[in-house]
Amino acid sequence: MPPRGSPAKRPGARGKAQREPAWTRLDDEALLDLRFCDLRLSLGRSGLDASVLRLYAELAHKGIRFQPHIWLSEEWFSPDGIPGIAIPFYLAHPRLQRLERRLMHEVEGGNDKWLMRILRHETGHAIDTAFGLRRRKAWREVFGKASHRYPTRYSPRPASRRFVLHLGHWYAQSHPTEDFAETFAVWLPRRSRWRSQYTGWPALAKLEYVDATMRALEGQRARLSRDVIEPLSENTRTLREHYRRKQRRYDVDTLRSYDRRLLRVFGSAADHPRGALAARFLRDVRPQLQRLLIRRARMHPYIVNHVLRTAIHRARILNLRLQRSQRATKREALAMLERIMLDMLLRDRENYAL
Repeated sequence: MPPRGSPAKRPGARGKAQREPAWTRLDDEALLDLRFCDLRLSLGRSGLDASVLRLYAELAHKGIRFQPHIWLSEEWFSPDGIPGIAIPFYLAHPRLQRLERRLMHEVEGGNDKWLMRILRHETGHAIDTAFGLRRRKAWREVFGKASHRYPTRYSPRPASRRFVLHLGHWYAQSHPTEDFAETFAVWLPRRSRWRSQYTGWPALAKLEYVDATMRALEGQRARLSRDVIEPLSENTRTLREHYRRKQRRYDVDTLRSYDRRLLRVFGSAADHPRGALAARFLRDVRPQLQRLLIRRARMHPYIVNHVLRTAIHRARILNLRLQRSQRATKREALAMLERIMLDMLLRDRENYAL
């Protein structure tokens, strides 16, 4: 990380070209056998500087004298008692992002917009720690007790308006501390229109609490522990062990909600080897489906984006193919997605891993 106040160096603009590590030339199987400490990754050489400095600028703009310290680790997290943020290792190099995408089918935080969303969320946790906000009576009255047991899985209510919508899977509903972090993340951006976006929602009271609390903190110095938890340099676990654990943790049952319905619209690769990829087709027609579902079915954009993203993800995993014309498939896909959303709102039983 560059010192505070120093200009960020752009990737590729450091004067002398950086030599690529030898492990970037390994195939996936050989790469998986490396330990995290063998990668010798550095946040300063990762190209993440610009996003971190943008985060610091947003905090400064709101008058908050606090900058969470940031390091590379296995996953996204902000440790209890430490006002800092761990960023996952795969964001430090394109080769590791390709591996993450192949094994997990997506790269969490893999584009600028997504990266900033997660950084703001984790900063909510860090600022909660830095100023001891969860110990305040008013915080508990608004968000609940932070001491509530943290679940391994949770089932949100997609129709609820008591929580903000920021990260995927209605994450604010999983725990009071996540509710605060999500609310803070919605409030933080310079051009956030939280007042108008949440007019009439009970969640607006939470945003107003965050706004008043952050204004009261203007100019106050935070508790600045610079401890680093689970750094990669000390991690002797192999990437293979990491991904085995991660895949087990996110093995959420989606058979009833998505897979069976997708198989009614698309065919298998064995039956239609020359058919176009269903995941690619859904990505291509996604803007049209979004408009139709939001306008015709009156679905909230957050629900539409969530269901479309999950459907594309499952279609990719199942390697589904088109079995009819694109026009007929688009019509059937629209009806399928609408049924999934309506069923979700009626059942309130989507299940997600934390």
